[in-house]
Amino acid sequence: MKQETIFLKVVVFLMGIPILAPYIFLFPWMVSRAVELNPELAYLQYLFIICLYATAIPFYFALYQTIKILGYIDKNKAFSNLSVKALKYIKYCAITISILCSTGMPLLFIVADDDDAPGIILLGLIVIFASIVIAVFAAVLQKLLKNAIEIKSENELTI
Repeated sequence: MKQETIFLKVVVFLMGIPILAPYIFLFPWMVSRAVELNPELAYLQYLFIICLYATAIPFYFALYQTIKILGYIDKNKAFSNLSVKALKYIKYCAITISILCSTGMPLLFIVADDDDAPGIILLGLIVIFASIVIAVFAAVLQKLLKNAIEIKSENELTI
């Protein structure tokens, strides 16, 4: 099991690297383009940038929690309250990402409308819906894990 969890930890780490590219290259250009096209919205650029960069914090925190869960699996503590707590944090991170992305959608709509690129809106919606799916999946796993822990503790008490 150790090799599989090490592989998954590497994959989770590698998932975080390509997410940095839009934060470094795409998002600053996108905000400056939106301000260039609509100078009357220049006062929103900093709010939008803060909103965009604020999504990185819960994303990387969720990746960290995922690595922690894989560490619990390595230590045979997968069925513990620590794993339930990590899943709860992942759920909250996904909800936070969807809320933050939803608040930035109006400016994204303006950029897409001026550039005649509806794909940008679709990309934003994919991020929102993907994070909602992750939140629901983490909530289901959290409940399943709680039930498994309860059954495990009941079985330990009966023996």
